[in-house]
Amino acid sequence: MAVTGEDRSEIAFFDVETTVPTRPGQGFAILEFGSILVCPKKLVELHNYSTLIRPADLSRISSLSVRCNGITKDAVVSAPTFADIADSVYDILHGRIWAGHNILRFDCARIREAFAEINRPAPEPKGTIDSLALLTQRFGRRAGDMKMATLATYFGLGQQTHRSLDDVRMNLEVLKYCATVLFLESSLPDIFTDNSWVSPNATTRSRSNGKSRIEHAAQSSSSNAKVDYHSESSPPQHTVEKNHPILSFATREIDDVNSNTFNLSAIGDQMDNMEEDLKNGSTSQESPSRVVLERSDNDFLEPDDVSIPSISVTLAPFYRGTQRIQILHLNSPLQIQCASLKVRFGISTKFVDNAGRPRLSFVVDASPSLCKILDATDSLAKELSVNSGSSSEWRPVVTRKPGFFNSPTVRLHLPTVADGESSRWATDIYEKENSSTQKVVFSNRHEVDELCSLLTPGNILDACFALDAYDYQQNAGIRLVAKKLFVHSG
Repeated sequence: MAVTGEDRSEIAFFDVETTVPTRPGQGFAILEFGSILVCPKKLVELHNYSTLIRPADLSRISSLSVRCNGITKDAVVSAPTFADIADSVYDILHGRIWAGHNILRFDCARIREAFAEINRPAPEPKGTIDSLALLTQRFGRRAGDMKMATLATYFGLGQQTHRSLDDVRMNLEVLKYCATVLFLESSLPDIFTDNSWVSPNATTRSRSNGKSRIEHAAQSSSSNAKVDYHSESSPPQHTVEKNHPILSFATREIDDVNSNTFNLSAIGDQMDNMEEDLKNGSTSQESPSRVVLERSDNDFLEPDDVSIPSISVTLAPFYRGTQRIQILHLNSPLQIQCASLKVRFGISTKFVDNAGRPRLSFVVDASPSLCKILDATDSLAKELSVNSGSSSEWRPVVTRKPGFFNSPTVRLHLPTVADGESSRWATDIYEKENSSTQKVVFSNRHEVDELCSLLTPGNILDACFALDAYDYQQNAGIRLVAKKLFVHSG
C-alpha cells in the first residue's frame, strides 16, 4: 500500500506474540500482531489494530508457547495468515517511528522474517524507540529487571497480559510515567535525585552557573596505564518539539539530533548504531606480504608496536549530554592491525541493528601478544566503567571457554551504515592472492552469502580494527570493529 503521500507523523507502538521454538533452528511463528498509532503532540491513541494470526504449521504452538501468551491452536485455527494481513501491517509500520519494549532484538526481526517468508519487502521505520534499552540506561535498575511486567508493577499499572494490544498500551503508559519522573529529576536535581538512582550518563544543571556538569567520584588507578576523567558542558536546550518527552527517545541520524538534559535517544545508538563514527577509516596501501598504512595520528599498530603502559582510557563526550569510554595509545585512538588471523567461527547474523537488519560479526583465534594488549585494555576500561557509576555487567573482549583456556578467541564486528533506504557494511574487504591485492565488490549489499564464503572457518586473514567501548542494556565491554579485512586466497 503506497504511503508516500500520507502524513506518517504518528508513533507506531507495536508488539508481536509468537510461538516458542522447541528445537534448534526452528525459529518463531507470529501468532498475534497488535499496534496503536499515537499522536506525538498529545500522546493519545489515535488508531488501534490487532489480529490473531494462523501459522503455516499449527503444531508449532506447543504447551510452552501457550504458557507464555495463552494463545492456543483453537484460538488461531480460523484466524488469517500473515499474508492475509501483511498489507495492514505494512501500512501501519512503514515510514513511521516504531516503538516497543525490546523491539530491536525481537519484534523488528520477527516482522522482517514474516515478510521475507511471503517474499515481500518489509516495512522500514524512520526511527525507533526501544523502551527496554533506553529506560534500562536512563531509568536504571530502580524498577528491577526492567521487564514490562516489572515496570508496570513499579508504577501500579496492573499485570501484563502478554497479549499484543494490551502490551503496547501498557508500554505507552510506562513511557509516560518514566518520562515524567526523569523530567522532574532533570528539572529539580537537588530535590528529586537525593534518594533515587541517577544514570551515570545523566547530566544535572548547576544552579550557580546554569551549565550542565557531570561529576565523578572515581579513585585514581594504580596501574602504569592511565584512567582519565573529564567533565563536559552540555549544549543549550532547544525547542519544545526537540525536547519532546517521547519523540526525543527515537533513534535517528546523529546530525539531526540536538542535546538537552532530558533526552534518551543517544543510548539506542550507543552500542548498535556507531556506524557514523566508524565510516572515517584512514586510507591504506597494501603490499603482498603485509598491510602497510601511511603514518598518521590514527595508525593501525601491530601488537608488538603497542606499549601497554602507554594505553589510557578516558571518558569523552559523545552526544546529547552522554559520555563514552575512549581507548587511547600515546593520546591517539588505539587501532590495531593483526596478520594471519585464523577464522574460528564464520559470519553470525544473531544480532540486529535499530531497524532489525542483521549486524554481522565473526570469530578469530587471538595470538598471545594480542590477548595481552586486549586484557590490559579491558581491565582499564572496566575500572573506569565501575568508577563512573555504571551498574552494567562487563563482558571480556577475549573469550576463553572452559576446557579451551589456551585457545582464546575474539569477535570482529562489521559495522553497517545507512545507504539511502537500504544498508551496507562499512568494512573495506580485500582478497589477497600471491602478489596482488584486490578490493572485493559484492553484487548485492543486502545479501551476506558472498561474505560468508570468504570468511569461512579455517580461512586466514589480516585485519585492521578499532577498539570501541559500549555500555548498553546493562551490558558493557569493548567491541573490535573491523575497518579493513584482507582475506588470503588459497
